[in-house]
Amino acid sequence: MVKLRKYYTLTNIRTFVFMAKQKTILVAPLHWGLGHATRCIPIIRELLNTCNVIIASDGAALLLLQREFPQLSSIELPSYNITYPKKGEYFKWSLFLKLPHIKKTIASEKKIVKKLVSENTIDGIISDNRFGVHSKKVPSVFITHQLNVLSGKTTYFSSKLHQNIIKKFDECWVPDVEKSPNLSGRLGHINSVNLNLKYIGPLSRMQKMDLVKKYDVLALLSGPEPQRTILEEKLMEEFTEKEVKVLLVQGIVETEQKTDRFKNITVVNFMGTSQLETAINESEVVVSRSGYTTIMDLAILEKKAFFIPTPGQYEQKYLAKRLKGLGLVPFCRQDSFTIKKLDEIAFYKGLKGFNVPNRFDRLFGLFKSE
Repeated sequence: MVKLRKYYTLTNIRTFVFMAKQKTILVAPLHWGLGHATRCIPIIRELLNTCNVIIASDGAALLLLQREFPQLSSIELPSYNITYPKKGEYFKWSLFLKLPHIKKTIASEKKIVKKLVSENTIDGIISDNRFGVHSKKVPSVFITHQLNVLSGKTTYFSSKLHQNIIKKFDECWVPDVEKSPNLSGRLGHINSVNLNLKYIGPLSRMQKMDLVKKYDVLALLSGPEPQRTILEEKLMEEFTEKEVKVLLVQGIVETEQKTDRFKNITVVNFMGTSQLETAINESEVVVSRSGYTTIMDLAILEKKAFFIPTPGQYEQKYLAKRLKGLGLVPFCRQDSFTIKKLDEIAFYKGLKGFNVPNRFDRLFGLFKSE
C-alpha cells in the first residue's frame, strides 16, 4: 500500500466514523518554490468542510502543508528537482536537460496515483501543476494560471505541450477572473474551446486587516536556488543601515522557526499563514518576486509593492511588465535594484479591485456527482 503519514487526536476519534463516509480528495501541488502549495491552502480549508483530504507533494512544499494541516494524511511524491542556474538566460536550456528526469518523475506519480485509486483510497484529485497526478477513474482537476507557457521563441511549443497535458484532466481551474481587468493576462486567457476551463477567481490564504504599520518594508523571498539566495544577499546589502525598518522573510521552510536581527533588519526563515498575513498587513510596502501566487496574495490584501522578477523566468518578467504597464506596480531587474527604486511605488496605484469571492461550492460539485 502507499505509505501515508496519519495524525490522530482525541478530538477527531469521535468523528472518524462519520468522516470515513465522506469523499477523500488528493491535493497535490508542485514543489517549485512555495506558491503552488500556498495557493492550495484555501482550497484545502474549504474541502475539509465536506471531505477528507490527503496532501501530496515533496520538499519544502510538503513540509509547509504538513505544518498548516498537521491532522491530515500526507504522501511524499518524487521531486521534479527544478533549480535555476546562476545566469537566468540559461534557465530554459537547464530545464530542457532535466526533461528525462521530469518524465521519469511523472511516470512515478502515475504509479502512485494508480495504486491509490485501485485501493479506493481517494475519490478525486486536485493537481496544481503536477503532470502525472490524474486518473480516468476518479474526477481529476488541474490548477494552473499558465494556459500559455511563455518561453521566448519556443512559447508556441511549450504552450501546446502544456495544453495537451491539461486535456488529460476533467477540468482546469484557472485562479483568475475570466474578463478584464484580470491578473494573468495572456498567460491565463486563450481563445481555444478544447479545454474545460473554469475561472475560479484569485486564490489566497490571506485576508485584509486594518493594522497599525510596524514595518516600512517587507521583503518576501521565494523560489528555487540559487536565485533566492542571490536576491537575499542583494536586499541585505541595500537595506542594511538605511533609515527603514525591514522584515525579511527568507522563504526557507524548516522544522523550527528562527529569527535574527541585523541592525534595522529582522530576518525570519519562514512564517506560517497567520504570521505572514499579519506581517504583510503591518507593512507599508512589499518587495518580492512577481510570482503569480504572490501577486494574488497582494491583490487580496490590496498592497503596494515593488517586483523583482526571477532572472530567466519569462512568466515573472511578463507579469511584472504587464502590471507596470497598467500603472499598478513598478519593477526592475535583479541586478539593478537599489533602495532608491522604492520611491517609484508612490506613483503606482497598487493591487486593488481584484478581491473576487471564490465559489467553491460549485467547483466541488464535480466530486459530489461521482
